[in-house]
Amino acid sequence: MALLTTNPVSFFPRYAWRLALLLWLTSLPGYSQLDSLNGLTRKLVRYQQGALPEKLFLHLDRPLYLSGETMWFKVYAVEGTALRPLSLSKVAYVEVLDKEKRSVLQAKIGLRDAQGQGSFAIPASMPSGSYTVRAYTSWMKNFGPEYYFRSPITIVNTAASAGVFTRPDTARYDLQFFPEGGNLVQGLTSTVGFKATDNKGRGVAVEGKVLTAQGAVVAQFKSLRFGMGNFRFTPKAGVAYTAVVSLDKRPAVTYPLPRVYEQGYVLHVENSSATALTVTVNSGNAQPERVALLVHSRQQVAVAAQQQLVNGQAVFTIDPSRLLDGVSHLTVFNEAQQPVCERLYFQPPRQTLTITARPDKTAYAAREKASIQLTTGTSSGTLPANLSMAVYRLDSLTTALTPDINSYLWLSADLRGTVEQPAYYFSAATPEVAEATNNLMLTQGWSRFSWSQVLASTPPRFEHLPELNGLLVRGRLSKPGSQGPAGITTYLSSPSRIVRLQNAVSGPDGSFLFELNRFYGSRNIVVQTDPHQDSTSQVEIISPFSQQYSAADAALLPRLPRLEAAYSKRHFQNQVQQAFSGKFASQYTLPPADSVAFYGKPDERYLLDKYTRFKVLEEVMREYVPGVDVRRRKDGFHLLVKDKVNGGLLTQNPLVLLDGVPIFDMNKAMAIDPLSIQQLEVMDSRYFHGSSIYDGIVSFITYKGDLAKVSLDPRVLVQQYDGLQGQREFYAPRYDTPLARQSRLPDLRNLLYWNPAISTTAQGSSTTFYTGDQTGRYLVVVQGLTNNGVAGSTTYVLDVKQPL
Repeated sequence: MALLTTNPVSFFPRYAWRLALLLWLTSLPGYSQLDSLNGLTRKLVRYQQGALPEKLFLHLDRPLYLSGETMWFKVYAVEGTALRPLSLSKVAYVEVLDKEKRSVLQAKIGLRDAQGQGSFAIPASMPSGSYTVRAYTSWMKNFGPEYYFRSPITIVNTAASAGVFTRPDTARYDLQFFPEGGNLVQGLTSTVGFKATDNKGRGVAVEGKVLTAQGAVVAQFKSLRFGMGNFRFTPKAGVAYTAVVSLDKRPAVTYPLPRVYEQGYVLHVENSSATALTVTVNSGNAQPERVALLVHSRQQVAVAAQQQLVNGQAVFTIDPSRLLDGVSHLTVFNEAQQPVCERLYFQPPRQTLTITARPDKTAYAAREKASIQLTTGTSSGTLPANLSMAVYRLDSLTTALTPDINSYLWLSADLRGTVEQPAYYFSAATPEVAEATNNLMLTQGWSRFSWSQVLASTPPRFEHLPELNGLLVRGRLSKPGSQGPAGITTYLSSPSRIVRLQNAVSGPDGSFLFELNRFYGSRNIVVQTDPHQDSTSQVEIISPFSQQYSAADAALLPRLPRLEAAYSKRHFQNQVQQAFSGKFASQYTLPPADSVAFYGKPDERYLLDKYTRFKVLEEVMREYVPGVDVRRRKDGFHLLVKDKVNGGLLTQNPLVLLDGVPIFDMNKAMAIDPLSIQQLEVMDSRYFHGSSIYDGIVSFITYKGDLAKVSLDPRVLVQQYDGLQGQREFYAPRYDTPLARQSRLPDLRNLLYWNPAISTTAQGSSTTFYTGDQTGRYLVVVQGLTNNGVAGSTTYVLDVKQPL
């Protein structure tokens, strides 16, 4: 696939922009808004057509792992507006980051039908600590790391010494203030949200006062939930305000409030009734002016309206039922169509997926079969869904929960930073939850959405293309002292008995791009240019993993003395499992490979073992391959393929391949040991391949597909490249016979069951697994998504007891 040198969005015009347009047309309140607000909404729609939002969610099997265990996960891919499964990207990139934001584990997960599954074998040397799992696609890299899926996990190395850990600085706190709409303006009453956090980013209770420089109290405040709250006051010109607060019964600390502007706009949003949302805009400018309010959810317009400022104020009344589910952006524009105020508003999803899990028993004995009946639906009735399920043991080390799909997709994925206990905001429709939700929206400040690209006169250009069919391999040609040669054909291959070859033409900066379909496992790739076209450029392959990082928190994990007994027990269980079941932990299943060469069925095929073997390749070609004419000239050998289509001989050397790797030097090609070659294939006509035209193809295939020790040119880049991860099989013993139940092999599994591919029907679905030897309480976690974007999860506790 050749490199695109035009707007990359045109790479997928028949898919992405039509899908975005379809989603937009089917869910907008009306077509009349397209040209409202003097074309403002039309610009947003144009941006959405080229910037289709995409989200990933990972269902992790557990929140805590021991070094040496296996982490399992399932990937859900959805479009970012209505959360319907989106089969845009075919590759997801999953990483585990340490406290220094270094990637310690990486994998490329193939996506099919908007789903994928993978695993990490955690090295036994992995140090204890808090880590961050993140996931994204190539397309998501265009919009910043804040949009990536992120989830904290804990890894405990029970085999390593606890070491010496510095006690966390519990006295360090952070308090931030967020004026509603963006700024404080003199003379205009403002609502100010605040958020107090400790050194781990967790909310802490706080109360305090807002003072002038002379010590006059103008407001008092107290946090409600998770260290967040709000207060109202009217700032004055030329006054610097500070907040004096008490944090965790410690001495009072002073924090400055944001500066007060002489001119500007102030926004206030209030639920005036169950059916009305009032948006008030105030301006310090007494001159008449029309302001516009645009409400959108993930770039999809819900409300567009204009009002005249009367005495510096405009009031908009919105029916909340018009807003889309999830987080909405409320943005105010002045007459010059400049965004001047913005805040977020959260509308809980009107529909959630109800997952009912019914075990066949209230409690189970060791090594007993457990059968779980699963049904899925909404308030309207049963609804088929795709589910994933984990069953793991609850102990003193496992105190956190993995993210749930509903709160992540509808809330956390659209907010900056970490949302503490996101499921709380979906718990109940009470005044306290509503106020806490309002505080969460207030403390987001000016949102991540940037209007500069939307309001630009030309469509945005995106650096990273979506991987529509498979892996995209990026690289660059470079020369000392220059940006890089353009228009140079670059070839990528992987030595194998299955002949695969890609070519790409370098762009203005020397960059090139290949598309690899069905490329699994870790294999060597060979990247080179034709030395007759370019013999001085250096070849570099660029890592597809993102080099941008958000403020996700990860830190060392101290060994707590009170948990030493739990550490010892888990260490013993892990060692026993590794000893008796470790051989089953690394069984990968790869999809069947297509053995047909990239050029299809050859015109000529020769199995050399059927012929008398010669020790010189020239004799083999002259004796057995009539379709190729071997000639010697002053510069050495030349091969000319006979043109079966037009007759005669083609004028240039053919493309010569050895196990799929191009050999451009005919002298080196003819020096190949013919005794290492098992098969020879010939294409007897011109062959069009991407942007290249070959005067025939001559392909040598060795017995082992390993180039038979032929040395390549030193300029050729040979690099190990990780393709898509193969599917590791989850192993769990079955006790379905008396002999199996009486086995003396211990079964001390912490993770009893993991199934990332459960599909329910109108009648539901059932799944079974076997308990192990450990009694105790096990948490069953089921998460899933329907084809129309309804997400849900459920948990319940399963008891394993000793038989009476």
